[in-house]
Amino acid sequence: MSNAKYPVAVDAHTVPIKAGRINYPPGFAERTSSRDKRALGDLFGLTVYGVNMTTIRPGGMSALRHAHTKNDEFIYVVEGEPTLVTDAGETLLKPGMCAGFKAGTGDAHHLVNRTSRDVVYLEIGDRGPGDEVTFPDDDIVAVKKDGKRSFFRKDGTPY
Repeated sequence: MSNAKYPVAVDAHTVPIKAGRINYPPGFAERTSSRDKRALGDLFGLTVYGVNMTTIRPGGMSALRHAHTKNDEFIYVVEGEPTLVTDAGETLLKPGMCAGFKAGTGDAHHLVNRTSRDVVYLEIGDRGPGDEVTFPDDDIVAVKKDGKRSFFRKDGTPY
């Protein structure tokens, strides 16, 4: 039985770019302004995990370097050569390479585009409740409650 509410298949490049940016507090959001996400999973009504096709323009980054307490993440590079930055150091990725980030390890990560070409990658992550995100390089912590993410300073004061 099919559900006519959702498409069967689409060209991922035709999916509209998500409106708005991550709701980082002022002073943080601008750092990810060279990134565009296409919410592929949402288009099909997926609720257990998310799938985004993300483009990072030259000089941009995927997100602030972060680690999740309860949500796993996985990336697959489609185009370009991003630099993966983790607690272990830096790794140059090429198309066809992938990386995974197990929840609860504390290994913070993000991608940086240090090239003159766009980087395109798929990111897949679960959407389970109660996730907290730490950002070791910045004075920021994110807490997800009732499907909404709120940001705090590391001392607990809200932004």
